[in-house]
Amino acid sequence: MAGQAKIEDSNIAGLGSKADKDLRLAAAQTAEEWKGAGQKVGIEVWRIEKMKVVPWPKNQYGTFFDGDSFIVLHAYTTAEQPEKLLYNVHFWLGKDTSQDEAGVAAYKTVELDDLLGQLPVQFREVQAFESEEFLKLFNPGIKLLSGGVESGFNKVKPEEYKPRLMHVKGSKKSVKVSEVAAVAASMNQGDVFILDCGLEIYQWNGTDAAIAEKRKANEVTAQIREERLGKPHVTVLDGLEDNPAFWGVLGDPSKVKSAHDGGDDAKIAHNHVKKLFKVSDASGALEMSEVGSGHFNKDLLDSNDVFIIDSEASLYVWVGLGANKDERASAFKYANDYLAQAGRPLTTPVVRVVEGSTNPGFESCFGGGGSKAPAKPAAKKH
Repeated sequence: MAGQAKIEDSNIAGLGSKADKDLRLAAAQTAEEWKGAGQKVGIEVWRIEKMKVVPWPKNQYGTFFDGDSFIVLHAYTTAEQPEKLLYNVHFWLGKDTSQDEAGVAAYKTVELDDLLGQLPVQFREVQAFESEEFLKLFNPGIKLLSGGVESGFNKVKPEEYKPRLMHVKGSKKSVKVSEVAAVAASMNQGDVFILDCGLEIYQWNGTDAAIAEKRKANEVTAQIREERLGKPHVTVLDGLEDNPAFWGVLGDPSKVKSAHDGGDDAKIAHNHVKKLFKVSDASGALEMSEVGSGHFNKDLLDSNDVFIIDSEASLYVWVGLGANKDERASAFKYANDYLAQAGRPLTTPVVRVVEGSTNPGFESCFGGGGSKAPAKPAAKKH
């Protein structure tokens, strides 16, 4: 897709002046796409289509296209405050989404944030590097397909589908479904693969495939049949079974790799040390000073400032209520700058947490000893 999005540009820096905020709030309150959004517990999904926010069909929740950008709102309550709705807002960027689509997704996420009283925790999600919070919304996994709104994918009839091979991989904790090249060499005996030929669907279970992978594959094939009004026929094969039609599409079965070559289903643990940084741009350039390492508590947070926590799996940007408007608006820019300086991948999930909001992943970064509440701002900075 032309004008592919640059991850380093997928932030909301530059937004946040009072006039801009007022305009966004007014727009959000009258925008048709946000009517009724966040009024009850559950998830809501929108796709960016021709620069507009369009509701995504509920029966396709969990399905994403690599050429698109999506917005996902998760409304939930806690046992401590069962009457209060809390929110997470994720903007998801496919690897081939356009810069314009990514920009609309980021901007509209801010607009939705304003509509919900700036309560949501915001997540920037990049295809294949999604946060755990995002993946849990579509338990036991998400489905990633090639194409997108510009490709006219949804207008293609099942009979005309070019065969697609989907790779189902993961553990009980999380399973991902992603499209791979439709050849036998893409397969391995440790995972499950789905060959979608339109009206003929094959589920191939590797000899060492996990139960969670088989269950997820069953769900995917059932969903495809439902979307096509029950017309497709589904055939389930084991890793050693011969089927001329199946291998006729994928080629030589001897090209299938071993389970070992398929890699571990679970994430590999790393000996990463969590770090806490205080962020300041008072000198005119972004400066960060390390204020915590390994085990640290919330008493290190100051309501007047912005802090970054590097937990390896995700990057958290905590914005104090006393931070000035530029600092509040630049949360994602700070994150991108930090990732670049630290030599970390720009695809690392980034989470913005405003003081007063909460997030389980963020909370899990703190521990050991008693932790105090963040220092209250002495005076609001402007």
